Amino acid sequence: MKITSKQLRQKWLSFYESKGHTDIGAVSLIGDGSTGVMFNVAGMQPLMPYLLGKTHPAGKRLCNVQGCVRTVDIDSVGDASHFTFFEMMGNWSLGDYFKKEKTAWTFELLTKEFGLDKDKLCSTVFEGNESAPRDEETAELLKGLGIRPEHIFFLPKSDNWWELEGTVGTPCGPDNEWFYPIDEEKEDPVFPDDYVEIGNDVYMQYRKTETGYVPLENKNVDTGFGLDRMLLFLNGLSDGYKTDLFLPVIEKLEEISGKKYDEDEEARKAMRIIADHTRTTVMLIGDKDGILPSNTGAGYILRRIMRRAIRYCRQLGVETSALLACAAIFIDEVYGEAYPNLHEKKEYILSEIKNEADRFEATLAQGIKEFEKCVQGLERKNAFMAQKDPSYQKETVIGGKQAFRLYDTYGFPLELTEELALERGLTVDREGFDAAFKEHQEKSRVLAGGQFKGGLESHSEMATKYHTATHLLNAALKVVCSPDCNQKGSNITDERMRFDFNFERPMTKEEIQQVEDLVNEKIKEDIPVVYKEMSLDEARAEHFVGVFDSKYGDVVKTYSIGDFSKEMCGGPHVASTGVLGHFKIVKEQSSSAGVRRIKAILE
Repeated sequence: MKITSKQLRQKWLSFYESKGHTDIGAVSLIGDGSTGVMFNVAGMQPLMPYLLGKTHPAGKRLCNVQGCVRTVDIDSVGDASHFTFFEMMGNWSLGDYFKKEKTAWTFELLTKEFGLDKDKLCSTVFEGNESAPRDEETAELLKGLGIRPEHIFFLPKSDNWWELEGTVGTPCGPDNEWFYPIDEEKEDPVFPDDYVEIGNDVYMQYRKTETGYVPLENKNVDTGFGLDRMLLFLNGLSDGYKTDLFLPVIEKLEEISGKKYDEDEEARKAMRIIADHTRTTVMLIGDKDGILPSNTGAGYILRRIMRRAIRYCRQLGVETSALLACAAIFIDEVYGEAYPNLHEKKEYILSEIKNEADRFEATLAQGIKEFEKCVQGLERKNAFMAQKDPSYQKETVIGGKQAFRLYDTYGFPLELTEELALERGLTVDREGFDAAFKEHQEKSRVLAGGQFKGGLESHSEMATKYHTATHLLNAALKVVCSPDCNQKGSNITDERMRFDFNFERPMTKEEIQQVEDLVNEKIKEDIPVVYKEMSLDEARAEHFVGVFDSKYGDVVKTYSIGDFSKEMCGGPHVASTGVLGHFKIVKEQSSSAGVRRIKAILE
């Protein structure tokens, strides 16, 4: 290879350090709740306060290599260039240099340091709209550097405007995206079909508000270039899975399966998906704030990724133990030096992958039984109708709702149901599945909105009492079970409360009684519930807990119950604990892997 992933990381950092930047290192992959997203999806995400004007201790010029996770286009994984985990090479100007310097440095890095052909580079800029003007300045700077005018394209906001969707108060602005041919040897490549984006320079001139955009006092630059994709071009490859980040894993899958990556299109797709999803699994479980597969939030995304990898193990014809072999290679050979915490958590990571694989194998067995029931029901219907009407055309379609039930209850991807149906000469009603899925999404959005309000179904007096009681319960669990216990979800009605929290084992009878007693002790003390608005940084400095991966703005609502409970929260609360009544735990059970559920009432 012309360059290894290790060399590329170092080359990026060295180049920007030579331009006066400081390497600030990377942060956790898991979102901290401040931007309303589950995972860090961009290198700039942890820098929000500084892009908005706060002084960074390392100065105005920063750089790093940051791991990211994006799952919005998970269905595209399996081609040559899509990944769920990837590393973003970034650099920033915090109110220092702007477009002139940045376009020149990116051009220098790509053409002189990395040796890309300037005549093959393409670049896109913002075409302008009612909110912001056309970015003629960047286009002229690019021409001056030597980018061919016919390789500069003005595109709309959907293509050349950067902002974090669903957030308010965050920096944003037009971006200048850089593209290079997927196959450098191809004559006369056509943009965009023959090109892939390798990175972009975002010019943060605005701050997003509820109604539009306002100019930032200090203009910032945010650069992000994908390490995986840069490796592709710098090594003269057209397949991202042939870089040193994946090649050892692909070779192991070839060995285990007896199939050749280059000779079997279906096997190639399966190997890519298994490799990519296993890498993301290793990174999420092995992260310093690592998560486990579950049925809610980020844990659900992880479970979906892992089960998709298991499904493609089945398609490749290998045991799910192949995931463990791939994970070990990522830990020992590929990322061990860049991410030393993976070595420290190796046995834990492998154990959790095996646990989830075993769970899904059991679920698969149950699901296949349910699938057979669907088929048998169809056969009975066909036989009955044929007796009544000899001209009856037998039905060969499994209903969309049935397919969605297999997906939702048994974790069957639609593709797996279709695969099983094909083996029986049947098809699946995709439109019906999509309709059932859409209905499910709508319900999930309602629930998500309820979760942000504390899981309340209403804001009645009784629901308000139960919501306040969740604060006491959360704090009591930290005292009795573990300071690492955190709320993972809740559901509240006028009759009861349901509360999910992370804990690896069932609570003992003694622990349940201790938690119950502690909550009732705080109720008896009739402690005032004190509300205060403060900045997010102030809330964290005062050790307020944010219990969800939810969106927090510049100013957050906090509620204190003496020194016992301190939480950032948006739900309704009683004035003091004495009105809550008597707290009683009626059930403690498993919710999902690593998550327990308490059901309780106020008497």
